[in-house]
Amino acid sequence: MVMALSAGVSGQWPGENGLVCRFSCYDRRGGVSSGVWNSLNVGRRLGDSDQAVDENRRRIRQSLGLEMLVSAHQVHGTAVACWEGKGTTDVEIADSDALMTDQPGAGLLIQQADCQAVLLFDPVQSAVAAVHCGWRGSVQGILGQVVAAMVTRYDSAPADLLALISPSLGPCCAEFVNHRDELPEEFQLFEVADNHFDFWRISRSQLVAAGIDEQRITVSGVCTACSEAYFSYRRACRQGDGRTGRNCSVIALCREPGASLQAE
Repeated sequence: MVMALSAGVSGQWPGENGLVCRFSCYDRRGGVSSGVWNSLNVGRRLGDSDQAVDENRRRIRQSLGLEMLVSAHQVHGTAVACWEGKGTTDVEIADSDALMTDQPGAGLLIQQADCQAVLLFDPVQSAVAAVHCGWRGSVQGILGQVVAAMVTRYDSAPADLLALISPSLGPCCAEFVNHRDELPEEFQLFEVADNHFDFWRISRSQLVAAGIDEQRITVSGVCTACSEAYFSYRRACRQGDGRTGRNCSVIALCREPGASLQAE
């Protein structure tokens, strides 16, 4: 029996010109991988079979009605890749931690196992972005850089943007015993307990600083380290050798049924 995919957070934002924005933050259920990657692992180079990862990604693509998925080889940097192509074959972009596009049918996929996926939608200019934001990305200010890239590339107004912070490491589990060496001093405002930091609030603060209205930012509030429904690197380290799969979050522009191709 095939288990249905499980999106812990999913929905649709209305757009213009016959387009809508669909997004889903999937948990680990509903795939075909086995072992420590059981079951909806989307991560390559982890030890899982390529065939299983391909099938898991196909199911994700099908569940959102997408033509293709655009992912990245994530390196905890700040490079932003703009996808301008078309096609039906999935694409992986080298050494990037943020993706953006204005092409309908192309889903931007972020892989995560405690890091945040921050999904952005501009309903006025019909553009989307997806950001891999771990603590290193937060320190480097990747969110502000992606908003600035959308302003430059799509003429986005930050006040128009909608944002979603995916299930990710919560303040209950975000312990940084070396935070004085790893985190900037301004992050001390977000220390909620001894050596524990609220990176959901950090990301919200950085998005607001980039010009996004706080009322247009949604935080899922689900901690991946606490919930067994998600892959978690921190939990895997506590319980074993750190091997685990990768959850994913996807955002895409989609054409509403019956919309004219000339609506763009």
